[in-house]
Amino acid sequence: MPKMLKIRLVRSPIGIPGKLKKVVKGLGLRRINQTVERPDDAAIRGMINKVPHMVEVSE
Repeated sequence: MPKMLKIRLVRSPIGIPGKLKKVVKGLGLRRINQTVERPDDAAIRGMINKVPHMVEVSE
């Protein structure tokens, strides 16, 4: 079973550029404090690196 990451949205995407909004939506996050589990792979890590100021990650 692959390692999973817990990703939580801590800041609102209101007022950020459209590309970054799409990254947040691509992670599956819609509301502040919503938590999702995603596999720990290069694609998800890249998305997290685009919006590190908006999400909180734990393994």
